Amino acid sequence: MERRLAVGVIVALIVVANYVLIWPYYGQWGNLDGQIRQGRQTLRNYQDTIAKAPIIQIQLKKFENQGEFVAPEDQVISLMRTIQTCSAATGVQIESASSSMTRTNDVFYLERVQNVNVVGTDGQLVDFLYALGNDPSMVRVRDLQLQPDPPRQRLKAAITLVASYQRTPGKNLKNATASAK
Repeated sequence: MERRLAVGVIVALIVVANYVLIWPYYGQWGNLDGQIRQGRQTLRNYQDTIAKAPIIQIQLKKFENQGEFVAPEDQVISLMRTIQTCSAATGVQIESASSSMTRTNDVFYLERVQNVNVVGTDGQLVDFLYALGNDPSMVRVRDLQLQPDPPRQRLKAAITLVASYQRTPGKNLKNATASAK
């Protein structure tokens, strides 16, 4: 009888120990398996990206050599020449232009910001902006404010234009890899 009682107590202790110590943590096995799968997937993604590094460097060199290089001292003149050429081709009249500003937050490009006030019909303004967008210096509009002129026959536009010019060719790749390290 004593043996049966001892075995019953031991079995009861094992059941209570399982209930307290093991069952609450049983659901964590699934979480651990999910974390292991996610970690392996991340490792595969990193390894794939590292394997593509030579291809990416070739593409980077190709893109670095694309486009035209404009010397920093000629960038202001080039931007204004582009604006004037596009305005003459589309019939938009330039009322005023402020001095340009330079921004240098990018490794590969210098940005020139130019504020221009122009007058033209809606079709002329659209053609003007389209012509600016097709320029190799990647001119784009940052800000555009439209209002009718006093006779209400044309539109007056205050435009903030941004042109991106390539930094010195050949040094961009070295600067990019140095900053990545």
